Amino acid sequence: MIMEKFVKRVAETCVVILGNCLYAFGIAMFILPGGVITGGTTGIALFVNDIWGIPVTAFVFVFNTAMFFVGLFVFGWKFAANTIVSTFSYPIALECITRLLGDYRITQDLILCTVFGGICIGVGIGIVIRIGASTGGMDIPPLILNRYFKIPVSKSIYVFDMLILLLQVFHSTGEQILYGILLVIVYSSVLDRCLMLGTAKMQIKVVSTKIEEIRAAVLKDIDRGVTMLKSETGYMGKETNMLLTVVSMRELAKTEKLIHSVDENAFVMISRVSEVSGRGFSSKKRYIEKKEEL
Repeated sequence: MIMEKFVKRVAETCVVILGNCLYAFGIAMFILPGGVITGGTTGIALFVNDIWGIPVTAFVFVFNTAMFFVGLFVFGWKFAANTIVSTFSYPIALECITRLLGDYRITQDLILCTVFGGICIGVGIGIVIRIGASTGGMDIPPLILNRYFKIPVSKSIYVFDMLILLLQVFHSTGEQILYGILLVIVYSSVLDRCLMLGTAKMQIKVVSTKIEEIRAAVLKDIDRGVTMLKSETGYMGKETNMLLTVVSMRELAKTEKLIHSVDENAFVMISRVSEVSGRGFSSKKRYIEKKEEL
């Protein structure tokens, strides 16, 4: 048991380092060479560098350290354990990649720099947040807002980044500002997708005259739980049951085909749900033997 926890902790740490390296790669390879202004800790660092000439990596290290202690106070030691990895790994990775690559550039096209820089930043932050840590710095305030006010992380990051972009307005050209706004939009969208990846499910509601046959088929062939809801038809006023179930994206087509194979006239409603928790999704399935009543 102890060994499993140790291996899990090592794996999480490696993922956090990977996310920060990807974040640093996007900054070093696309953002800094392209002269694109950005949000986050790096955006503040660029602003400070323009005003006082403080090196970007030095400011990032100091600022991330300060935010680390804020995160420690709010979220506790478990959060801080992974975040401290980001506090050091991001500025170190940024410095190493910058020195290693030197003057090498994949592209000089500002649009490509903006898009691919945004993808690297969004995926990097998303990987780290999904582990339960953060890349430190300006990722921590949005996490605090999410905890106490349930404000989506991606939306908070978007607002903070726009405010940070405003700091750089007087030291940037109009074109740089536009590219900066595009960058924030790109990595906010990518981050949102990363955080939702694998959590979105499909909710299916079925009204049918063969609802019991459909219930049995879904339980047996799809191996998903179902809930029977009492309902009443609108025109005839007839009492009936409505079947409710939640399946993964991969199971959707199979489930819909199964329902219509039992009753081709079944009324099927399908909608996306952003997240599902409970047995069969966030925890393992548990099978209970059904006993016949005497």
